[in-house]
Amino acid sequence: MSTALTPTQFEIQYPSELLYAICAHVYASCLLPDEPSLDPLINAGDLIPTAHPTTVPAGYWPEPVARGTLANLCLVNHAWYEAAKPWLWHKLEVRLPRTWLSLVEEIAWNYDEETVDTVMGQTIKAAARAAIDSSSVHSNKEDALRLEESLMFDTLDGPDLSISPDLLSPVPSRDSSPRRLRPKSKSPARWKLLRSISDAIQDVMSRKTPGVYVPIPKDPRPGRFVRHLDFNHFRTIGMRRSVEEGVNSRFVTGDRVQAVLKEMPNLTAFGATEYMDGALTLPVLNELFLRGAPSGGRGRPTRGRALMECHDIEEEDRERRRECKDLEAVDLTGCVSAVFVNAFTEFVNTQLLPPSEADSSGDESDDGRRPRRGERSVLYEPLLFPGLQRLGMRGVKSILPRYLGPFLLAFPYLSHLDLSGTRVTPEILHSIGDSSTLRLKSLALARCIKLTGESIKHLLVESLVTSELRELNLYGDMTYVSPLTESDLLDIVTLAPCFLKGNLIYLDLSSAPVNKSILVKAKPQPKLRSLGLSHILHLDLRAVADFVKDKAPNVEILTLVNTSPELDCGMRLPTGDPRSSIRQSTIALHTQLIRPLCSPPFSFSLTGAPVDVKPPPSRLRVIELSTIMLGGLGAGAGSWRIIRSKGGRGWYVDTASGWVAEAGSGQGSTLRRDLPQGHPFRVEMQRLADANGNVSSGVGWHARKMEVLQGHGMLGREDGLYGAVSFAYQG
Repeated sequence: MSTALTPTQFEIQYPSELLYAICAHVYASCLLPDEPSLDPLINAGDLIPTAHPTTVPAGYWPEPVARGTLANLCLVNHAWYEAAKPWLWHKLEVRLPRTWLSLVEEIAWNYDEETVDTVMGQTIKAAARAAIDSSSVHSNKEDALRLEESLMFDTLDGPDLSISPDLLSPVPSRDSSPRRLRPKSKSPARWKLLRSISDAIQDVMSRKTPGVYVPIPKDPRPGRFVRHLDFNHFRTIGMRRSVEEGVNSRFVTGDRVQAVLKEMPNLTAFGATEYMDGALTLPVLNELFLRGAPSGGRGRPTRGRALMECHDIEEEDRERRRECKDLEAVDLTGCVSAVFVNAFTEFVNTQLLPPSEADSSGDESDDGRRPRRGERSVLYEPLLFPGLQRLGMRGVKSILPRYLGPFLLAFPYLSHLDLSGTRVTPEILHSIGDSSTLRLKSLALARCIKLTGESIKHLLVESLVTSELRELNLYGDMTYVSPLTESDLLDIVTLAPCFLKGNLIYLDLSSAPVNKSILVKAKPQPKLRSLGLSHILHLDLRAVADFVKDKAPNVEILTLVNTSPELDCGMRLPTGDPRSSIRQSTIALHTQLIRPLCSPPFSFSLTGAPVDVKPPPSRLRVIELSTIMLGGLGAGAGSWRIIRSKGGRGWYVDTASGWVAEAGSGQGSTLRRDLPQGHPFRVEMQRLADANGNVSSGVGWHARKMEVLQGHGMLGREDGLYGAVSFAYQG
């Protein structure tokens, strides 16, 4: 009997909703889970995770695998193409200059090659044909022409009879002949134009044949599918371009970014870097922030604006932006160029500052006269951005406090805020703390040179804004020491609501005056997973071990760079023989920290009966140490190995400990400390140790930068430039 497969005569058709849901799950498979494993992604074959957190099998697919799967689904048939295309364009990461130019060509509208009239004419013809086909089985060319005529003259160009023409213009200025089919704006958004045509068709067909389904005109441009756009991986290094070419022939320009943003009505996340911040002009900032609710016209006088011709373009832009979704996340890490700073200053002056304060910056009218306060304060309302939830401004150090403060206060519903390395002042921090709507879940104030210990204590202890914090980063180093005093820190760890509730999962108090008495009085933190205690010179190592053992047993990552006299290695306490000091530091690390926290309690039985082995008193498995300390550890001891980042950071890692989820075990995800030599996790950790720093920028633990675009906070994992800031840079 033959076993050859016979081709089917009919192709099975599945509902489009089912195909769309399948593609949505494929896309979601590459997203970081809510409870991550804190380890770099390890691709261990085709194993499927059954619980979280898990490192092996990985808790999520590599993004190239998910994108490749979606690209292959687009090649199956037209139905799969329509279902997979939105998710394939859901997230865009600009990597190469030529890729960016191709992206602009694909999404933006080139008005020189394809005029507005041409697009409108072609779209109306196609829409009229589709509408006629949907309404009747017997359709002819005359019906389509009549519908097309109706769309052009009756619907799109007819006057609005709800308002008397006498109120709109004087009698001599009226034109009795019908207008040409032309939008008011010379550069409209394509999606807005097609939506207007679709609404007109629905209106005409509902009057002629009610109840008939009319398909929406198809837009070949994919901009409406994009939800996420970032330049995290964008570089021009290595292209052998001269300085003149880099200045005069930029790839990422403000006009190109603005043209792309205009065609992305559903964009919710945007990330910029220092490699393209020269393109963040004022029109780009307007396109980013004045979307959705902020386009209601608040923030400046509006009386008579609709009747003034000079504001037609601005009104059309506001009308278009009003139909866009509000931006939810913005990452401006490292943006310090003069173009960006000037645009940011002008944006705050124009949109956020009250008229009296904006006038005080030196604006004058054409005749040299300063406008009076009453002339610009009519009907003024403060502009707010209620949709933005996550904001990252790490390293944006060129923005003055007088502009930074109003900008931050315009976001009443933030949940993630990264102000590390900015000029935020105690006054701004007090204003944030007085908000009645803010409830932050993740806050980063690392290396803020203008802050005082009193202002930080006031925000954490007396304000409800930080009462629900789960991640707190107050990192400081030997260059920018924490402004907290011992009394401030004691009040924070004993009185702050976020410490009293015990919900912190990430905490960094590096360079703060932490001592044994403060650790003894601190409240227990049973959910804490990553703890930073670097650059604390006189903190006793046994006090750290006792705190982790008694009050934070779930800590997996601990940073001790330049902390404790026991780990000094002779740097601050010189000895006769430096080698003996390094040897003593390595012995102290193992005897006072690793062995008490990472080894199970000793047990034996005189009868020979099996004894239940108790787990170690903590989950500690990764320790960040100074460069000289890592050098003294050599190749490590036992299963502990040294893994270095792409930059100057390094960690002492227990390669035999990792989160493992085994299908059918019934135990979910467990932290195992006895992984065999051939286990995929141990093999991968050994490979990273052998690389000696020749790794990607996303390899590391205890991030210094907050991940805001996806909302994973300080436990998020990023690569590219964001990953280098998180895991590679020392500061």
